[in-house]
Amino acid sequence: MTTQTENTIPLHVHVEDAAQRYFAALGDAKANNLYEIFLAELEKPLLIATLKHTRGNQSKAAKILGLNRGTLRTKLKSYRLL
Repeated sequence: MTTQTENTIPLHVHVEDAAQRYFAALGDAKANNLYEIFLAELEKPLLIATLKHTRGNQSKAAKILGLNRGTLRTKLKSYRLL
């Protein structure tokens, strides 16, 4: 029997763990716009990693991400990745 490693733990487990650590670090402070914060923190590195994986091929990256190429370019511009 194998044990779970970083590579076999589902992504949602990592996201939930990150959210719990974020709330713990906040303490009594209020959280605002958490959804947008998490989305931005996840989306930019996902775009970067996918572009690296496709060696900069935006059409392939868009297909992997399930986006059309125009939407991908809009997102890349919003994160100043173009």
